[in-house]
Order: sequence, then structure tokens, then C-alpha cells
Amino acid sequence: MRFLVIPAVDVSAGRLARLTAEGAVPVDAFGGDPIAAARSFLEAGATWIHVVDVDLALAGEFRNLDVVRAIAGVGARVQASGGVRSEAEVDSALSAGASRVVLGSAALVDRGGTAALVARHGEAVAVGLEADGATIRPRGTVGVELQLWETLEWLDGLPVARYVHTDVRRAGALEGPDLDGAWALATSTGRPVIAAGGVRGVDDLRALAALGEGVEGAVVGRALYEGLDLRVALSAVA
Repeated sequence: MRFLVIPAVDVSAGRLARLTAEGAVPVDAFGGDPIAAARSFLEAGATWIHVVDVDLALAGEFRNLDVVRAIAGVGARVQASGGVRSEAEVDSALSAGASRVVLGSAALVDRGGTAALVARHGEAVAVGLEADGATIRPRGTVGVELQLWETLEWLDGLPVARYVHTDVRRAGALEGPDLDGAWALATSTGRPVIAAGGVRGVDDLRALAALGEGVEGAVVGRALYEGLDLRVALSAVA
């Protein structure tokens, strides 16, 4: 199975941004244009683009579905994210052209709603786990904390297609990915895992790819905007 390198395109108010502890910070690469960034990544060989609606994560409403629609329109398979919680939000992202929607960790508080979404959408929904060690702490959400392994025991009874595992302490920090966390999640659940957070370069991607088939890919964000060549990254894990 080919290891996927999935570029992240984070968007706030229609332009490239990065989510920090202080909120959304503009990103000047590609002139701030998320469509230009996506086109460049596709030309370099990407097949999936991870589109994060930062405004949804912070304000609770989709404000960049037009970007999802545009990126899907240039031939990308879009994995839409940004703290998606509800049936309406999943439907909106899929209707805009997303091939897959990542259910935000805050949605896991509503176990009945999560179960219904996973059962209805199958491969079109991934479950996002924003983890700080053994605790789930969704970014952009105040007052939500869940025990990771207790939550996974419950999720084991659902037909979860895959997990997107984000180490919240490493996201955007360029400090290396959580190799142990990704491996433990994949081996304990038997479900495919996409790792996110901390990837600095090709050595990190090779290390994730070496974890085995259970870790099927990595979302790469900041590194691609600050010097990492996607063609080199893809070649390194081919």
C-alpha cells in the first residue's frame, strides 16, 4: 500500500492561515491563495488535499466551503476538516465536493450522533482524535476533555473507517511527529491511521511510513510552506 503524503491547506476568511494558540495567523506562501497552493501540490503529485476550515474550528460555522468546492474542482480528493460536529456540517462538506470529512474530536461527546454519522457515511467519514498524551483535547474548543483509551474502547464497537490522529502539542510546531502514538493507535484498533502534527521533513515521513501498513499516511502542513519540497517528500516514501 502506498504511503500517502497529504498536504494541508488551512483556510480562514478565504485565505491561507495557520491555527495557533492566539487564533488564526495569515500565511503568505502562494500569495495567501489556497487554490494556488492546492494546484501546486497536485502538480507535485499529491492525490489528496486536507482542507481545514479554521473559521469552523474557531467560530462553529463553515465559512470556506467555496474553497473546498474550488479545490475539489481542480481535481483533488478533498479531506475536509475543521472541527466538524454535526450531520449538517458533514453533509455540507460532502455536497461541496469533499471526498471525506474528518469528524472533529469535540463531536465524540455526542456518542449517539457520532455512531449515526459513522454508520451512515462509512468511508466518507474519518474520526479525528486530537490527543494530548492520553487525553483528547480538541483545538479551538474550551472545556472538552475525554480519556483517549476509554473513548477508543467505545469507538471499537463502531464501523470506523479510519482515524486521523493529531498530537495537539506538535501541530504546527515542527518538532517531529508522535510516532509512538500513531503506531499504538493503529495496532490497538486495527483501523488505518493518518498521522498529523509535527512533520518537519522527509526523515519524519520515512519514520512514519516505516511503522507499517496500519499508518497509511501523514498530513503535512507548515513544513510545506516553509521549505519542504513535496516532490522530494513523495519520492522519499515511494
